Amino acid sequence: MQINRLFEIIYILLNKKTITAKELAERFGVSQRTIYRDVDTLSLAGIPVYTEKGKGGGISLLPDYVLNKSILSEQEQNEILSALQGLSSVKTSETDQVLQKLSTIFNKNTVRWLEVDFSDWSFANGKTFSDFKTAILERRIAEFDYFSTYGEMTHRRIEPIQLWFKSKSWYIKGFCLMRQDIRLFKLSRVRNLAVADEQFSERDYLASPPTPAPANHQKPDVTIKLKIAPEMTYRVYDEFDEALAEKQPDGSFVVSVTWPEDDWVYGTILSYGEYIEVLEPEHIREIINEKSQKTAKKYL
Repeated sequence: MQINRLFEIIYILLNKKTITAKELAERFGVSQRTIYRDVDTLSLAGIPVYTEKGKGGGISLLPDYVLNKSILSEQEQNEILSALQGLSSVKTSETDQVLQKLSTIFNKNTVRWLEVDFSDWSFANGKTFSDFKTAILERRIAEFDYFSTYGEMTHRRIEPIQLWFKSKSWYIKGFCLMRQDIRLFKLSRVRNLAVADEQFSERDYLASPPTPAPANHQKPDVTIKLKIAPEMTYRVYDEFDEALAEKQPDGSFVVSVTWPEDDWVYGTILSYGEYIEVLEPEHIREIINEKSQKTAKKYL
């Protein structure tokens, strides 16, 4: 589109000072005559762009020119740049490009006053995140293989609505065409994601919340009392509410917590290694004991 080309020409001139019509024509895949028409359009719009002939000449902006940004106050400009810095934490390349362009337009050097990183150290979901973002903005069907908590794989086609970050994990919220309902899918369990060319019409998604898993897939809650050694103090403070942890004279903690009983609970307990003991209930003690013995046998 011409408006996009005009904007980018200004951006290039703000950074490169002078560029030839030939270079611009090659960059945009248009003729030099089209570039000169763009220059005329910019001049008519009040942008002080001019051309110089001869060796070393080209298309330039008047020195010290900054785009008119009077529609936004100083505070609003800073808020926009700050918000984009926070958004860049999800590793989308488009955000960095917009941040760079707006910084130039506002004639500001961005100060990275905040660094928020929602990703793990590998950010294995980077491309998945970016593809879902495209599908949401362009209202395109997304399809993928999905592994449930129980390792069951199903193929899903959804109308993606939102990317959610909750409890240290990313989720995609979408209208599942197989279930005919709004569902949440954890990004780390998505495989073989493809964004289709097929587009969808907007629904009243927000009228109904995401449907939880069927009742027969839900595990009952269990209250567990744990004794955690002083060596794991940092994890106690990181993972439990202060009201749930009672510090003992020897520096250990007794923690009472209610969790839905499943493999995640067993794995969490086992992740403390020798520094944890299940005090109750008895059946959880037996399960952890059995799993620990199976693990130990692998190293005999």
